[in-house]
Amino acid sequence: MAVASPYRGRIAPSPTGLLHLGHARTFLIAAQRAAEHDGTLILRNEDIDRQRCRAGFAEAMIEDLRWLGIRWSEGPDCGGPHAPYSQSQRREHYLEAWRKLRDSGAIYPCTCSRKDLALAATAPNDADDEPIYPGRCRGRTDAARFAEPAGVNWRFRVPDGEAVGFIDLHFGPQKFVAGRDFGDFVVWRRDDVPAYQLTVVVDDAGMGITEVVRGADLLKSTARQILLYRALNVAIPVLYHCDLVLDEAGQRLAKRHDALSLRRLRESGWTAEQVKEKIACMYSARDPSPRW
Repeated sequence: MAVASPYRGRIAPSPTGLLHLGHARTFLIAAQRAAEHDGTLILRNEDIDRQRCRAGFAEAMIEDLRWLGIRWSEGPDCGGPHAPYSQSQRREHYLEAWRKLRDSGAIYPCTCSRKDLALAATAPNDADDEPIYPGRCRGRTDAARFAEPAGVNWRFRVPDGEAVGFIDLHFGPQKFVAGRDFGDFVVWRRDDVPAYQLTVVVDDAGMGITEVVRGADLLKSTARQILLYRALNVAIPVLYHCDLVLDEAGQRLAKRHDALSLRRLRESGWTAEQVKEKIACMYSARDPSPRW
């Protein structure tokens, strides 16, 4: 799969905690690929969920990325006038996409509670993934009466049985079957927050991103997003998913791993070069499950 020119890549952290070594690994690859293609690297602050995001984490995010040696030419902390690169400032873009999906019948309102879904869940699903929706509200045809998305969950109606395939530049051919590997997924939450699957598609399309670099835990999410790209009639970027950094127990790093955050490593005396050398050493043998 060819990389489009001019190249536009992005790093898109969420300020819900301190950046850790897994983020460092992915963001360094994103920066390297942008540099190799003489392209533009964008920093996007994915702060849409106000209940979980904190201003202090956003400030730490920028400071830690710069300490690591990553530079971007568009986004927060670049100076001068620029388009909004914080999701909290992009609500109208998400509402426009929601209206388009509503009007086309691609999404429907869902009033199922978490308890309803827990009781109905029979299909297997990954522990870190949302359960496959049983379809209780799928037949609803009253989407047009909603002028605003708040108050109900809005689900994307997946084409049952369709194989959604794509070529990943790192992992090769990928395929997920709609209705089996994932079900009708939420694009807007009842608390009036647009969901990740929608915001990332709207932002990557609106910012002209030509290649997305992110972790392997989002491979299945890519299949969902491809359906959204199609429904919104926008270009699908080239995809590069990175191996995940695991802890000593073999679990992928999360923001709860505070001891392995870039901030704590800095405080304990690590330099940016030492962090980068350690990450490079971990992957030198192409170990598919490197541990820190």
